[in-house]
Amino acid sequence: MTYRVLIVDDEPNILLSLEFLMQGQGYAVAAARNGDEALRLAADFSPHLVLLDVMMPAINGFEVCSKLRADSRQRGLKILILTARGRESEVKRGLSSGADAYLTKPFATQELTAMVQELLAGKPA
Repeated sequence: MTYRVLIVDDEPNILLSLEFLMQGQGYAVAAARNGDEALRLAADFSPHLVLLDVMMPAINGFEVCSKLRADSRQRGLKILILTARGRESEVKRGLSSGADAYLTKPFATQELTAMVQELLAGKPA
């Protein structure tokens, strides 16, 4: 089975880098540049995992995470928040909004790929 990963980030270079990294790991990838696009793609692409930035225009990542968790069609979806916001209160907010894991930018690619593999295998990150 090929896992589907939705990458959500408003920074084009980060989006491209993550897309390249995930495709290199053998995942099918879709990319969204904002929260609205992420919600539409989640419904159409049916990802197994979402890599989700927090700081985006209009709908931020915390709100996207909450909306995805409220959608009964997204049961079993894993959400990994990737953000430069690393304060303890922000990590708590991300996890309480429904994220399965939280990783602060900058991060090592090995750390990210290991977390993705663990989440997709059903293990807590």
